[in-house]
Amino acid sequence: MSAAGNDAMTNRPTPTPAAVEAEGITKNYGPVTALKPTSFAIPAGRYFVLLGPSGGGKTTTLRMIAGLIRPTGGRVRINGVDVTDQPADRRDTSMVFQGSALFPHMTVEQNVAYGLTLRRLPRDAIRAQVLDMLKLVGLAGFERRRPHELSGGQQQRVQLARALVLKTSVILLDEPLAALDAQLRRDMCFELKHIQESVGITFVHVTHNQEEAMTVADEIALIADGELVESGTPGHMYESPRRRFTAGFVGENTLFDGIVRHDGAAASLAVAEGLSLPLPPAPGVDWASADGRAAAVSVKAEDFRLAAGAGAEPGAVETPVEVVDAFYLGFSTVMHVRLPTGHAATVRMATRSLPGRFAPGDRAFLSWRPDAVRVHLA
Repeated sequence: MSAAGNDAMTNRPTPTPAAVEAEGITKNYGPVTALKPTSFAIPAGRYFVLLGPSGGGKTTTLRMIAGLIRPTGGRVRINGVDVTDQPADRRDTSMVFQGSALFPHMTVEQNVAYGLTLRRLPRDAIRAQVLDMLKLVGLAGFERRRPHELSGGQQQRVQLARALVLKTSVILLDEPLAALDAQLRRDMCFELKHIQESVGITFVHVTHNQEEAMTVADEIALIADGELVESGTPGHMYESPRRRFTAGFVGENTLFDGIVRHDGAAASLAVAEGLSLPLPPAPGVDWASADGRAAAVSVKAEDFRLAAGAGAEPGAVETPVEVVDAFYLGFSTVMHVRLPTGHAATVRMATRSLPGRFAPGDRAFLSWRPDAVRVHLA
């Protein structure tokens, strides 16, 4: 009996191929490695974000998916089809570029219709589809305007409509909001997420902005120095990062590096003379066998507490500190403090919960719960 027949007999559905699959893709430019062997799979209908610092390899990855760059090694599949050797115009993808990539001499309608025109669809069908897409992105009534008559956010919506109207199964977005101011970027994040959920198409979005990534993503892949560092949901990347680099890049965290010490009963991280931090139980980690190993721990800024006197939080780890500076941000206040060892820490507290206003030079006590510590062995 065939495998397909066996699946039918046992009522097991045939696995759905990933919308995008990268298998060991790498890119070299002569002796320079832009991307080390990287693998991931993106299920259909997900909003997937490639996050990382500039020059880390995320745009290179996106362009290999798009077919704009050919991998030095590895394979790219779209909906289960190997497209590694196919040009960009043969792939079931469309692209939204950074900044405005609109034709300045064309109207909004003509810009959105451009790809359909190349497909030689009937004029009435093109117009109907274009108007539907403009309505979806909130630009109904703008079809006669030209790009210079639009705001930056509106221009990006036109680009998105131009990509969506092609009805490909994957939309690729290369730093689409980088040129927008902070408030407009935030608003566009909400719009992008809403549109993606409405159409159910797979989005692959490149950004260096962690707030942008956290807002839109179902899953984030962190890429730096040509390597896929870590991937997971926004909640995982923020709350429980496995890698030290992730903790340093995502969120507002204070990191301590040291050596694991295990005395037979409990583990601690020897950070410096006079500073030893208790280590909480960590999944899959045997602290006894990790004795003497280098490790790092991190604490989120909002998990620290600052008080004028000692003992404000019973059961907490506590150390005296000096306040370096304090920034009132309305709902929250951010304070930078210095430990006696010289280590710096960032504290973010709700302004209304502060025991008083702290000023540079003030002496205070920094505390945190032992279970607020995240351990990073790599």
